[in-house]
Amino acid sequence: MDVERQIVEARFTPGDFALKDLASAEWSAATPVQIDHYWSGEPAPVGRHAEARILWSEQALYVRYVCNQAEPLVISDHPQTITKTMYLWDRDVCEIFLAPDPAVVEKYFEFEVAPTGEWLDIGLDWTTGKRQTDWQFSSRMTAAARIEKDRVTMAMRIPWNNRLPAPARGTRWRANLFRCVTRDPKLRYLAWQPTGTPQPFFHVPNAFGWLVFS
Repeated sequence: MDVERQIVEARFTPGDFALKDLASAEWSAATPVQIDHYWSGEPAPVGRHAEARILWSEQALYVRYVCNQAEPLVISDHPQTITKTMYLWDRDVCEIFLAPDPAVVEKYFEFEVAPTGEWLDIGLDWTTGKRQTDWQFSSRMTAAARIEKDRVTMAMRIPWNNRLPAPARGTRWRANLFRCVTRDPKLRYLAWQPTGTPQPFFHVPNAFGWLVFS
């Protein structure tokens, strides 16, 4: 496997910036990574591709997705953005999984953002072989989104906290990036690092790539 394709860079930015400015010049400094294959490893059509860029500062992690949208959106008719939205993954979303301790990749955090600006943050633990979910995990994340013709842009800001501590330059975390699009269960799951499971499934920590803080 191409090792370079298993690494995504988080570029340091010296100051905080407004997340709602989805075209902020800060994003141009981030290295783009393509989400263009299904969870199985098969190529996805261009109309479902997404590009992710990641930045970090002393205050937070920032992730932006620019997604091709060649088909109708699957979103809530009554979105709310004040608190986390459970079962957000049942509709169109982009996600990042982060495992800050690479020695225990089975413990990680899941963050999601929808085209409506809805969001979700949870903690996962598979160390016992069974999934344990911390639904009460609160990262104080915020989200922003914009829907345009044939394109959707979504971003999230995740403040550093006691469970997701601020990294130093050169730190490496395990991570994966995903996109869910369409209602078709066989076609909707795209992954930066494919999980290769028989059925669509994202929760495969051993398939995670590397997030490097530069």
